[in-house]
This record gives sequence, structure tokens and C-alpha cells, in this order.
Amino acid sequence: MNTIALAGNPNSGKSSLFNQLTGLRQKVANFPGVTVEKKSGKMQLPAGEDVMLVDFPGAYSLYPNSEDERVVLNVLANPQDPDFPDAVVYVADLTNLEKHLLLLTQIKDLGLPCLLALNMADTAQQQGISVDEKRLASLLQMPVLTVSGRTGYHIAELKQAIADLLRPVQAGHENAATQLYQPGPTEAATLRRVQQALGIENPYRALLTAHHAERLPHLAADERSAVASICEAENFQSLRLQIAETMHRFAIFTPVLQAGVTKKAEENSLSDRLDAVFTHRIFAPLIFFATMFVVFQAVFAWASYPMDWIEMGFGWAAESLKQVLPAGLLTSLLTDGLLAGLGGIVVFVPQIAILFFLITLLEEVGYMSRAVFIFDKLMQQFGLNGRSVVALVSGGACAIPAIMSTRTIGNWKERLITILVTPLISCSARIPVYTVLIGFVVPPDRVLGLFNAQGLAFMGLYLLGIVAALGSAWVFKKILKSSDPSWLMMQLPPYRLPVWRNVWQTIWEKTSAFVLGAGKVILVASVVLWGLASFGPSAKMEAAKAAATSIAEQKNLTESDSADLVAAYKIEASFAGHLGKFIEPVIRPLGFDWKIGIALITSFAAREVFVATMATIYSIGSTDDEATIHSRLAEARNPQTGAKVYTTATAASLLIFYVFALQCMSTLAVVKRETGGWKWPIVQFLFMGLMAYLGSWVVYSLMS
Repeated sequence: MNTIALAGNPNSGKSSLFNQLTGLRQKVANFPGVTVEKKSGKMQLPAGEDVMLVDFPGAYSLYPNSEDERVVLNVLANPQDPDFPDAVVYVADLTNLEKHLLLLTQIKDLGLPCLLALNMADTAQQQGISVDEKRLASLLQMPVLTVSGRTGYHIAELKQAIADLLRPVQAGHENAATQLYQPGPTEAATLRRVQQALGIENPYRALLTAHHAERLPHLAADERSAVASICEAENFQSLRLQIAETMHRFAIFTPVLQAGVTKKAEENSLSDRLDAVFTHRIFAPLIFFATMFVVFQAVFAWASYPMDWIEMGFGWAAESLKQVLPAGLLTSLLTDGLLAGLGGIVVFVPQIAILFFLITLLEEVGYMSRAVFIFDKLMQQFGLNGRSVVALVSGGACAIPAIMSTRTIGNWKERLITILVTPLISCSARIPVYTVLIGFVVPPDRVLGLFNAQGLAFMGLYLLGIVAALGSAWVFKKILKSSDPSWLMMQLPPYRLPVWRNVWQTIWEKTSAFVLGAGKVILVASVVLWGLASFGPSAKMEAAKAAATSIAEQKNLTESDSADLVAAYKIEASFAGHLGKFIEPVIRPLGFDWKIGIALITSFAAREVFVATMATIYSIGSTDDEATIHSRLAEARNPQTGAKVYTTATAASLLIFYVFALQCMSTLAVVKRETGGWKWPIVQFLFMGLMAYLGSWVVYSLMS
């Protein structure tokens, strides 16, 4: 099966075109050996033949300044790479074409069959931009086609053009197109020797090897050494020659664009007029925070109805199973273990979906790029980068993809600091914990008659995480030393209406990945917790049951209350109770008991397991109790003293703990992979754990 690469600059609309070409026949993985996301999917050509379409990361040139760009270089510099394409569809924004063709000319010089897909044809028409496809194709020596990933314009023609592009490849003919860039004498001598030493046929691939040999993963140590010796002997000045090549390429294709593309006279565009407000020195930050305020209000308030329906559905399912199945361990496992655990996660899908919907919407319309630009100078004060804003905001959904997104930050120090502090931004996995506990601290009142008080508290927890992240970043800025230069290079895309197909696709991918990924952990954790809470040393379990029964008889408790008392005593005597009791002395100053201790331990698998843990522990009681997890926690009392377990002070302390603590093994694993070792994950875990413990202790001490 032939492989087609979809390449282009960031914000060129590649994702929209990829979705149009592949539909649902796509999968997400990582490029081999790195954490850069790779999207691939099957595409059917007009004759019925399937080809594999690979969506390359956005890149500006083959002289990389980020991990995403380096992946593109690594693949294209190695014809033996499994993702090396047979042909390239290069996607460029027709409304901003002069900034998109540098990478295209480099790819063309690698000898790969190329097709230029001029995207955003609908927007270009609105702006009065017209293109002479035939003339541009003749000048660039490659097929040119105007398309629109937004509307589907010319998608069928694009598939046919891809089929035509592949015919010489399938017939075994090589692409003998003229090289656009002609190297100077120093480069020519160097690349000839590199070609001879490494057996590289394509001259431009040899030139790229000379520039990047030290970091090309497919080269052996002796090959790197040979290239280094050649470059030293020929006085090969890599940086100076990169600049010269880039300027030379612009000099080549700029006249081509002037001949093939016609624009109306320059005028103040809609994007320019909007940017006068959205990037204003004073108004822009206010608009950004107002936008984030709406996002968090929506996450907390809009999802209440579907959450209630889901919760009722799981309650009905559990009760139905109890009525159909005979009483026993299997029924208890299904209802009190699996359903209680999974229900505690699925119920929060509406909130997570809304969060992803709003963030994706902001990205689609072009606002997130403005956020990067707006906050670059501010981020620099904290040792971060404007691109760190994308990671920090994305951290509101999940820290794992947010940390992976830091590959776009070229400066090592700024990237490391962003990685270290991103988990302090409250992610979607914390939503279940916040939702359950906020009700104990803040009443469901209205502020100024408009705003939900619990929603304000919810946003306050996010703001606390942001303040902690920036404060921690400032400390790391003072501690870490780096000589790497810092800069921000990016293109602000024009404001556009969202491509709803992309929005729904993203929501589906992210939400299903969240549910399925968390579901695997929760399934195992729920079964293990059910077992730990249901079993224990037989003698102690029998003694606990006898003691509880005796107390119930003395106090003349009802059958339901007696069952709850027996369950409470048995859980305390169970293996789970012993585990919680073991760590209770350490967490008691924070207002936490041994049951909360169990939840803290299991939360290291994933934060959202906290709710599943409490649902599992508190569902092991009278079989006819259909109370929600919040009600169960609200009614929980110390069996010895009768005092409420979840007081305002305890709930507030627990909220602060979850704001700061790094309770996610997956995040630690990603940080280890991104930083190349365990040093920084350990540092991250310790400093966040210390912040969580001290913060919880202070809050509990002040409120109790």
C-alpha cells in the first residue's frame, strides 16, 4: 500500500483536509521512538485502491526549532523510515501563501513527487484572491489544485490528482525534477563528499545530513563522525548557510507567487480589525479571562442535567441487577464494585465533553494563537514562553497531551519549566473530585443573582492552580540555568468560522480516549478495592460483625441502619481498612481519616479514581440505598463518635490537596519520557506533594 504524506505549516488546515480525505478511517499513535502524535488513515482513490495517508506535524522548514519539526526532518531524511512517503500532498493556506512555500521547495528538492493543495479556497474567494493554477503549476513544476477542507470543495478532484501523482511511482519511474536550490561552492563540495561517504543519491538529502548529522537518529556513530570530519575539512558553516539557503528560496518562489496569484488591493481585513481589540494591550487580557470564566461556568453549570440522567441510569441499573440476581458476592461485585466505580466516572463525561468542545472551538476560530501572542512577554517573566499558554490551557483538559505539546517550545529551560508546572493546572480528572467536594464547602446560592456560587468556587480552584503554576515557574526560573536563546515565531491565522466536523471529531477522540483510558484503570481499581473492602482477616471480620450486631441490638437500630453499621465495622476490619489505618497518622493533621487515605493511595493510578473509590467504599452497605455519592459522603459519620466525617474544613483541605498534589502515574510516565529520565519526574512529584501537604494542613488548621 502506498503512503501519502500530508505536510504543511501549522494553521494551514491540514487536519480539516485529513478528516475530509479519511473520514472515520483513521487512527492516532506516535511516531516510532518519540511522543509526537501521528495521525494516519486509509483513503480510497477513485479507482477503488486504498492508500495510507499520514498527517505530518506542522513544520515551517527542514531546519527544525521544535520536536514536531524534527520529526518531519527525521522521516524525510531517511528513505528507510517506515513512514517515509511515496508522494507528498503539501497543504498551504491560499490566503497567506508567501509564508507557506519554504518547506514545499525543500521537500520538492528531496525528489519526492509533490502536489500543492491550496487550502482555504472559500476564504480566499471572499478576500478577492484568485490563482492561476496552470501557470503556478508550470512555474513550480508540480500539480496545483485549490481545495477547501472546510466545505469539501474539490476533494474528489484532489483524490484523482493523488492517483495521478502515484502513477509514475507505481510504474517505477523516478522523479527527475530540477532542483530549485543550487548550492554554493562550499556546500557543493561538502554534499559531494557526504554523498560518496554515506551512499546518498539525492543531493539535497546529503546537504540536510551535513547540517543535522549529530541529531539524525538513523545515522550510526561512525557515519556521524565521518560527516563531522567532512564538514570541518570543508569549513562548512551550518547556521550561515541555512540562512543563505532560506533567503535564496524566498527569492525563487516570491516572483512565482506574484505571477500566479492575484490579490485585491491591501485593505484593513476583518482579522485586522478584530485583532485591534483581541490583541489590545489592555483589553486582550480582560477578554481572555472573561472567556475562561465563561468556559468554567459552562463546564460546571451546563452539564448538570445530563449528569443527573447518567447518575439515575447507573442507579437504576444497579437496583435492577440486585432485583434480578441472587444476593451474594457476584451481585455485590457487579453493583458495588464495577457499576459504582464506572458510574463515578461516566457521570462526568458531559463536563469533560463541554470542556473539550470549548477549547477546540477557541482553537478552530484562531483565538488560541492570539492567547500565545498576548501572553508571551508575561510568560517570559516567569521563565516560560508564549507557547506555554497553549500547554497550560490544554492542561485544563489533561496534563498528558499538554506536556507533549511543549515540544513546540524551542528553548530547553522554558520547555522544562512548562513541563514541571503544567500538572498544577486543574485537569478534567480533578472535575469529579471538585464537583463532589465543593458542595460541602460552598452552598448552591446565586451571587449577584446571576452566577452560581459553586461555579465561582470551581473557577477559584482553577485560578489557584494557575497562581501556583506561575509561582512555581518563577522559582524554577531562578534555580535552572540555560544559555539557550529564547524566541517566539508563529503565524497568527485569520479568524475563521469553526469547521464543525473537526470539532466533533476532536470531542469524540478526546472524550472516548478519556473514558476508555480511565475505564481500564478504574475497572481494575474498582475490583481490587471491592475485594479489599469486602475481605479481610477472617477472625477480625467476624469479630467486627459480631461487635456491630451487638451495638445495633443495644440501640434498637432499624434493619437498614444495622446493615450500615455492620458494613462500617467490616470495612474497618478489612484489608482496605488496614491499608488506610497504616497511613492515617500521617494524614490525620489534614483532617483525613483512613477511608480518605485509601482514596488518596488509589488516586495515584488516576485522580478520577478518588470518586470511584469512595463510591465503592460507601456503596457497601444496605442494599436498598440508592443515595448519590455526595449524599453518602454527607451522611458518613464516625462509628465511635457519631461526628460527621466530611466537615467543611475536611472538604476544603481535601480540595486544596487535590489542587496541588501530582496524583497521576500516567503524567509521571510522560514527564519521564519527555525529559529522558526519572530525575525531573521525581523533583516534580516531591515539590507538588510538599505543596499539597502544607496547603491542606494550613487550610484545615484555619477552618477547624
